[in-house]
Amino acid sequence: MQATHSPAPEHPIRELTARGILLGGLITLLFTAANVYLGLKVGLTFATSIPAAVISMAILRYLPGATILENNIVQTVASAAGTLAAIIFVLPGLVMIGWWQGFPYLTTAAITATGGILGVMFSVPLRRALVVDTPLPFPEGRAAAEVLKVGAGSREGAAESARGLWVIVWTAIVSAGFAILTQTRLVAAEAALWFRAGAGATGISGGLSFALIGAGHLVGLSVGMAMLAGIVLGWWIVLPILTAAAPQAGDVAAWAGGVFRSDVRFFGAGVIGVAAIWTLLRIIGPVVNGVRSALAVSRDRRGGVAIALGDRDLPIGLVGLVSLGMLLPIGILLWSVLTGGPLAGSEGVLIAGALLFVVVVGVVIAAVCGYMAGLIGASNSPVSGIGILSILAASLMLVGLFGRGTPPETTQALVAYALIVTGIVFGVATISNDNLQDLKTGQLVGATPWKQQVALVFGVIFGSLVVPPVLNLLGSTLGFVGAPGAGPNALAAPQAALISAIAKGVLGGDLNWAMIGWGALAGAGVIVLDEALGRANKLRLPPLGVGLGVYLPMAVTLPVVLGAVIGASYDRWARTRSDPEAAERMGVLAATGMIVGESLWGVAFAGIVYLTNSDAPLAVAGEAWETPALIGGTLLFLGLVAAIYRYVRRVAV
Repeated sequence: MQATHSPAPEHPIRELTARGILLGGLITLLFTAANVYLGLKVGLTFATSIPAAVISMAILRYLPGATILENNIVQTVASAAGTLAAIIFVLPGLVMIGWWQGFPYLTTAAITATGGILGVMFSVPLRRALVVDTPLPFPEGRAAAEVLKVGAGSREGAAESARGLWVIVWTAIVSAGFAILTQTRLVAAEAALWFRAGAGATGISGGLSFALIGAGHLVGLSVGMAMLAGIVLGWWIVLPILTAAAPQAGDVAAWAGGVFRSDVRFFGAGVIGVAAIWTLLRIIGPVVNGVRSALAVSRDRRGGVAIALGDRDLPIGLVGLVSLGMLLPIGILLWSVLTGGPLAGSEGVLIAGALLFVVVVGVVIAAVCGYMAGLIGASNSPVSGIGILSILAASLMLVGLFGRGTPPETTQALVAYALIVTGIVFGVATISNDNLQDLKTGQLVGATPWKQQVALVFGVIFGSLVVPPVLNLLGSTLGFVGAPGAGPNALAAPQAALISAIAKGVLGGDLNWAMIGWGALAGAGVIVLDEALGRANKLRLPPLGVGLGVYLPMAVTLPVVLGAVIGASYDRWARTRSDPEAAERMGVLAATGMIVGESLWGVAFAGIVYLTNSDAPLAVAGEAWETPALIGGTLLFLGLVAAIYRYVRRVAV
C-alpha cells in the first residue's frame, strides 16, 4: 500500500466510461456466443481478453479522446463475459440427466450471475497477494498489456512501439494463417504417434499451435519444466502401467486414449487437488496480508489519507457487503429448485449446507484459480479440473446428508442439486481465473483497480444475459449427446457429460476413487520434490504445473513446454544485447502476436462452425492426405517458429 497525506492526483484521461462499457457489452454478444458454441461442440473455449483489446483499439481510435485505459476497460468487460461462457461445462448436465427440458432463462442467468459476481468479490483481496506482491508471470495478462501499450505507443509515434506493433502484426498473421491451414486439413493440427510399450501403450503428441508456443514463452522455463514432469509422470509412467493392466488388441490410439480419459485424468485430478490445497496453504499468508492491507486502505480513506490510484480496490467493506448480499438471491434460487420436488421438506438443511459450501469452497477456488491463471494463463488453466473437484465435494456433502441408496427420483434430484451448486461455484472459478489476469493487465498499463472491478461486474451481467438464450437455441435445435431427444448433429458437451457422470458416480457409489487417491499421493511426492529443489536453489517445479501436465492432453501441454524452452533460449540471447530489456520485450511481443492471431481466428472460426453446423467447414483434403498433412504440417510449423524468432532477433538489434 502506498499512502501519503498529499492530495492524490486523478487520471487526466478517460478510463471507466459509458461508451467503453457499452462497447465491451457489444463485443460480449459475439465472444460469449462463440465460446458457448465452440465449448459445447469440441470442449474448448478461447481467451477473449486479447481479441477484445484488438477490436477495442480498432474502434476507439476513431472516437475522440480514446485512451489506453478506456481500451483496457473494454477488454475487461468483454473478457469477463466471454470467460463466463465456461458455465457450459456444468449446466448442460442438467439436460443430460433429464432434470431440465431446456434452460429456464431466469434460473440459468441467476446461477451464472451470482457465481460470477461472487468471483469478482472474492478475488478483490487476492489482487495484492497474487498480482502485486508475486513473481507469477500472468502470461495472457502481460500479452494483453503489451497489445494495449504498443497500440497506444504507435499512435504517439514512438519508434520502438511502432517496431513492436509490426512484430505483433506479422507474428499474428503467421499464427492465424497456419491455424486456417489446419482447418483446411492441408496441414495437420496435431502431430501424434501412438505405440505399444511392453505390454502397455503410450504415445507422444503435440498440437501445432502458435498460441501454445507463445503461452510457453510467457510462462517461463520453471512452469514449462513442471509441465514436462507431469507429461512424463502421466503419459510415460502411469499410462503404460494402466494399459498393461488392461491389454487390448487393435487400435493403439483408441486403447491408450480411452485409458487416459477414464483413469489417467482422474489421477491428474488427484494431483491437482493436492497441489491446489498446498498452493492455498502457501498463499494464505499473502492473502491474509492482502485483506489486512485492504482494510488499512479503507481506514486511511475514512481518515482522509490520499491513496495512490494503483492501490484503490473496491472498499473491502463493500466487497464483504456485496458477497453477503449475494447469498440471499442464491438462497432464493436454491429454494425455488427444491420446493415441490423429491427433496421438499429438506430445504433448510440443504440451502444452509449449500450456502456454506459456496462461501468456503468459493474462496478456496478463487485463490487457486487465480494462482493457476498467474502460472499458465486463463485459457490454459484447467478450470474443468476445478469443476471436477467441486462436483466431488458437493456430491460428498449430499452423501453426508442423505447417504446412498436413495430412491431413483431422489438420487436424480440430488445430482441436479449438486450440479446447480457446482454451477454457482464454477462461476466463481471462471471469473476469478479471468479477473486476476485482467487486473494484471491493468497494473501494467496503470489502470485504477476499482474501476476494473466495476467493469468486471458489468461483464458478468452482460455474459449472464447472453448465455441462457444461446444455450436454449443450441439445446433446442441440436441437443446434447446422451440427452433425451438428441439429434444426429447433437453437441458433445464433453465436460458437462463428465461432471454429471461424476455426480451420479459419487451419489451412486461407483466413482473411480482409486485413481484419485493415487494421484493425491503422487501430488504429495511432487510437493516434497519441489520444496527440496527450492532449498537446493535449483529450478523449481510448481506442483500445479506438474498436475496440469498430467491432467491436460499432451497435445496441449507439449507445445507449451517447447515454447518455454524456446523463450528461455531467446531470453538468454537477449541478455547479451546492448539493450537487453528492449530485446526481451520484443520476444514478449512475438509471443503475444502468436496468441493474438490464433485467438482472433478462434472467434471467426466459431462463427463459421455455427453458420455451417459442421465440425470441418473449411476442409478441402480427405483422409488420403493425412500422412502428407502430418509430415508437411510439422515441418512447416517448426520452420515458421524458427523464422519468427530469426525475424524478432533482427528487429531487436
